[in-house]
Amino acid sequence: MISNNILEIRALVFKRKDILLHLGALGLLLILEFFGYFTDYHQGNFARILVLAAYGIGYNVLFGYTGLLSLGHALFFSAGLYASGLSIYHLDYNVGQSLILAIFISAFVSLVIGYLALRTVGVSFMIVTLMFSQVAYLCILYFGGVTRGDEGIVIQQSSRVFLSLDLSNPTIRYYSALIIFSLCLIINLWIAKSSFGRVLIAIRENSDRALMLGYNVHLYKLFSVIISGTISGLAGACYGILFGYVGASFAAVPYSIFPLLWVLIGGAGTVLGPLVGAIFMFYLIDYASDITDAYMIIVGITLLMVTLFARRGLLGELRYRYFKWIP
Repeated sequence: MISNNILEIRALVFKRKDILLHLGALGLLLILEFFGYFTDYHQGNFARILVLAAYGIGYNVLFGYTGLLSLGHALFFSAGLYASGLSIYHLDYNVGQSLILAIFISAFVSLVIGYLALRTVGVSFMIVTLMFSQVAYLCILYFGGVTRGDEGIVIQQSSRVFLSLDLSNPTIRYYSALIIFSLCLIINLWIAKSSFGRVLIAIRENSDRALMLGYNVHLYKLFSVIISGTISGLAGACYGILFGYVGASFAAVPYSIFPLLWVLIGGAGTVLGPLVGAIFMFYLIDYASDITDAYMIIVGITLLMVTLFARRGLLGELRYRYFKWIP
């Protein structure tokens, strides 16, 4: 009887090991903070990384699963960032109200941009998304009387309170970032395991074949853009609220390139890939900048080596070579 129970448990673990992997990753992030393994420095870094990894998850939905390469995702990130920041700064919204507004604004912007950009394919799609992003960036600068342009907006500590919790407190900020990341991770995991996600992968691999099988490829791509943009906008809104700053630099081209790098380094189409990539990139830049002022040379060489020897990304290579079950 005992041996049968052990076999049943082992079978269940083997069947659900993908779920256990992601629960273990979230549990590790919780334990490191709860038991004080983080120094103040790394606590702040990881709070920032978790929010940026949530942004990377949004990008991964579009690029990693659907195969659409966007060079303008900073538009969605900044849409949520400015929707929450401006509503708090100008309209005295509380955190909850500003987050709800940011989600709706991000979803609407994603719908409009997706509807227009998906009239193109391939390189044209990349260029169109980049153009829309640059238009948004220039609008932020042009309407500096409202957005404060390059100077940006500082969200006061008194405005960064949610359910009586001070989000400027480093510990509460970390747990808040972990909750946001966990929510986005769960959404991504659901997509990866669902029939919807399998259709997106089919479109990524061969959109013509998916169309011949009767799937509305355009509609699936549009849903992918909306989900991706909304997650990215939510990450942007949380970034502004948790770290108290909203600036035009977050709408510039680098913040469209960063999520692409995180996803490529971690592994496109893997659920934990954006987190792995964000951690790798953040600390690579951090430690390289301590060594030399020309740290981008070190970063560039390292990224080149990763690209040459781990073409599928760090987690993607592990999945390809050893652990086929990793979603």
